Amino acid sequence: MTQQATDRNETEAEPNAGGASAEPQGEARGSLPPRARIDVKHVILVLSGKGGVGKSTVAVNLAYSLANHGRTVGLLDLDLHGPSVPKMLGLEGQVPAISGQKIEPVQVTGSFTAMSMGFLLSRPDSPVIWRGPMKMSVIQQFLEDVDWGPLDYLVVDLPPGTGDEALTIAQLAPNLRGAIIVTTPQDVAVLDAVKALKFIEKLEIPVLGIVENMSGMVCPHCGGTVDMFGRGGGANAARDHGVPYLGTIPLDPEMMKAGDEGRPYILRHADSPTWNAIDGVMENLVGQVES
Repeated sequence: MTQQATDRNETEAEPNAGGASAEPQGEARGSLPPRARIDVKHVILVLSGKGGVGKSTVAVNLAYSLANHGRTVGLLDLDLHGPSVPKMLGLEGQVPAISGQKIEPVQVTGSFTAMSMGFLLSRPDSPVIWRGPMKMSVIQQFLEDVDWGPLDYLVVDLPPGTGDEALTIAQLAPNLRGAIIVTTPQDVAVLDAVKALKFIEKLEIPVLGIVENMSGMVCPHCGGTVDMFGRGGGANAARDHGVPYLGTIPLDPEMMKAGDEGRPYILRHADSPTWNAIDGVMENLVGQVES
């Protein structure tokens, strides 16, 4: 991993496991590896059953909201094949620094850091062509070999679906408080969101709640809301499956623009209905995790 952070090439090469690794925290759990030793109070997974529902947008803005409310936050982008967090944070081209045998996460704000495979690629369009064991090794190194420092929250942005990345982080992350399921209102998205929910339940991880994203579009001219994809699918799924409903986030052209430009939405729209909706999701999450 140290060599990757320095050279940022050879995405098909075996990662260098020579960096510092944590001593086992307690005994190994049967055939499973011990959980990583990092100083974090709450690890939160953000996942979806399918792509295109704005999961990374929710993860990035949730992390911003937590940091804006006084928490020390790390954002771990585990969408190894399609890392979008560097672009959304406006940090493309940033190279993580090396301190001793540790990798320093990239600083977003004074209390918000991030780590992503996108920071280690020689080009933003370079593909990562890895099988499962390679991904498990890198995820372990992202936990143990990155100098996160003390964190209140580690928000983990997972790729769509229920594959290796989600299984690995569930096995390795300490203080895993639960998972947030992101969906859009329409039935086809909710169907896959329920699959993700059942996957989390099978792993015996708490489902912290469902977020309905893109629930109504905010008109850039009049400020009214148009239900382009319907409304209420996420709330109905939460009710039907007995899990919390964390809230609704509208489809806002300004949020899409902020992500494409890599400029924090909160800096220009702190009092907008969309940001208030994100803050509401954050407050509902904190109410569950910290109560």
